[in-house]
Amino acid sequence: MASENTSEAQEENSALLEPATEQHEAQLETDVAQRESKLMLYHWTQSFNSQKVRLAIAEKGLRCEEYDVSLPLSEHNEPWFMHLSPTGEVPVLLHDDHVICDPTQIMEYLEQNFNDEGTLKLIPEEGSTYYHRVQHYRELLDSLQMDAYTHGCILHPELTVDSHIPAYAASCIRAQIGNTQTELRKLAEENPELKDAYIAKQRRLKSKLYDHDNMKYLKKLLDELENVMDQVETELQRRVEETPEEGSPLWLCGDFFSMADVSLAVTLHRLKFLGLSQRYWGNGHRVNVETYYERVVRRPAFKRVLGHVNNILISALLPVAFRVARKNAPVIFGTTLLIGILGGATYLAFLYMKKRVTLFC
Repeated sequence: MASENTSEAQEENSALLEPATEQHEAQLETDVAQRESKLMLYHWTQSFNSQKVRLAIAEKGLRCEEYDVSLPLSEHNEPWFMHLSPTGEVPVLLHDDHVICDPTQIMEYLEQNFNDEGTLKLIPEEGSTYYHRVQHYRELLDSLQMDAYTHGCILHPELTVDSHIPAYAASCIRAQIGNTQTELRKLAEENPELKDAYIAKQRRLKSKLYDHDNMKYLKKLLDELENVMDQVETELQRRVEETPEEGSPLWLCGDFFSMADVSLAVTLHRLKFLGLSQRYWGNGHRVNVETYYERVVRRPAFKRVLGHVNNILISALLPVAFRVARKNAPVIFGTTLLIGILGGATYLAFLYMKKRVTLFC
């Protein structure tokens, strides 16, 4: 009888343990699949939206292959990329069979699909106070017209102080936009299956140029940004009051780094890059924003993604020059060879004349 009871107890214990074991194995399989699945990001180093996505990936510690789509070389207008992104804009994330083009959707996707133990969560649990706070500031910061600030400050450097953008950039971007419109018309004719996408992009580009070159419109946007920065300063002051101890980590929505901090960090970095930082913080003005920026630039993920992109010559022009050389290798090789032959012939002629003069003397 006792043995029967023991046998029944063992069977009950096995029945209780089985679901837990199966659940554990299922979780392990999910974790392994997440680690083994391949992430591929098409981006451009100087693209604001690309920088946000890359910072989120770096903060989460995800392994991701990257391809730097050169905007100066119009690589984003090439048919292969337009098939990936109908708008022809970076960033684009590929994960297995998924293709995601919108930066906000990319970051949501990363958060929902890469959440195993050891991966940093950038969005708190839905329904919590922190969740609503993070979402509010994400939406507030992501609503800023960063393209307009960027192009406007390049076209009108008089709006900036200590900009990292070289003086020749204004004429370059005007020429590039004009050339791009012509290029898009030509590509629409050559690629009938993408004609609508190219025409739509051409119209958007023309509209953007008009808006971003409008001084009245730009000043209005810059004034509206003052209000956003006031809200950020006030929220950061709340963090100071909540954790008065010196040295405590203070981020925008709490004592944790969130997706709202990704948006704020890249926004402040872009404003400094454009030469707008002195307008919005520093010299005793918005001291919490100033302290926040000094702290965020020291984060390892920030250093990896944004630590070296302030030099526009290194981050944009040199890779472009390399790709031009690679793309036109036969032409460049032929030209180099011709110059070498002419140089050699000139040198031999010089030696011959020198020898004749010596003999004559």
